[in-house]
Amino acid sequence: MDGDLAGKTAAKLEAPVQGRLSARELAIRYGFLVLLVGLIVFFSLATRGFTSPQAAVFILQSVSITGILALGVTATMVVGGFDLSIGSIATSAMMAAAYVMVVMEQNALVAVVVCLAIGALVGLINGLIICYMRVPDLLATLGMMFLLIGLQRIPTEGRSIAAGMTMPDGSTAAGTFSANFLALGRHRFDFFIPDLVPASVVVLIVLAVLIWFFLEYTRFGRMMYAVGSNARAAEFAGAPVRAYKIWAYVISGVFASIGGILLAARLGRGDIASGNNLLLDAVAAALIGFAVLGAAKPNAFGTAVGALFVGVLLQGLTMMNVPYYTQDFVKGAVLVIALVFTFSLLGRKGR
Repeated sequence: MDGDLAGKTAAKLEAPVQGRLSARELAIRYGFLVLLVGLIVFFSLATRGFTSPQAAVFILQSVSITGILALGVTATMVVGGFDLSIGSIATSAMMAAAYVMVVMEQNALVAVVVCLAIGALVGLINGLIICYMRVPDLLATLGMMFLLIGLQRIPTEGRSIAAGMTMPDGSTAAGTFSANFLALGRHRFDFFIPDLVPASVVVLIVLAVLIWFFLEYTRFGRMMYAVGSNARAAEFAGAPVRAYKIWAYVISGVFASIGGILLAARLGRGDIASGNNLLLDAVAAALIGFAVLGAAKPNAFGTAVGALFVGVLLQGLTMMNVPYYTQDFVKGAVLVIALVFTFSLLGRKGR
């Protein structure tokens, strides 16, 4: 009887603890999504037109390019690396596309192929420097970032590229942006409402689904996670660790060049200053992804949600007439809070 009483007492004591643990689990898994929904509700009540289809599509369009770059950097984070050169790769691809069509007078297909080749080549060089020269990933990609920032300005002596521009030798560029190329950034598809969904949003969704499936459900993707989790153990198991890391940087470079192509198609020019914020916004989206569903690891779904969160936040602040110079501070504060919240809860759970 004493044993039964002790058992009942222990069960009563354990019940609240289990309840607290389940609440913590819920907070870890769904806290960020609840925050996102709360943000949407708040801006819907505080502003007019925030929940309209046009506003929703504008948010998606505003984060489409940074979202694509964030998906690329997620691939490098999966293998335990980090790519700081994605913003400069995107800007270089944008400038290259403009140069190929406006100065060299080539068609859209040639411009796209050149841009993709640039992204893949830069990613390959990054991977080789990191894996074979043993340069830390942050230093290698930071050096590549500065290299590309300088390189992309040399052909035009620091000028932006537009149709009819005057070249450094005094001649006039005779080429123009192809209509097919411009359609990549400006065409809109009908979706219940005519001309609603921009092509760049469709590209973002397709790439997000592809990279999510690739990382989660293919052997190559799972091995990338294994390399990022414990590279030495993966190497002892016979996995070509260097090859997986190099491929991750190639993926990052290609995704960044796709972002640059879409940016060039949207602007209709090669603007050397338009890619300045791409790196910070893409990194923010990828890091916020750690907090989605309590993943605490790089993942494509979390990155896509993180990009959406950044877009909702900035669009809401803009519609509330919040000064532009405070938006980066708010974005950074939300990022820090989300990561601290997630990892502190996970740390408590582990203990």
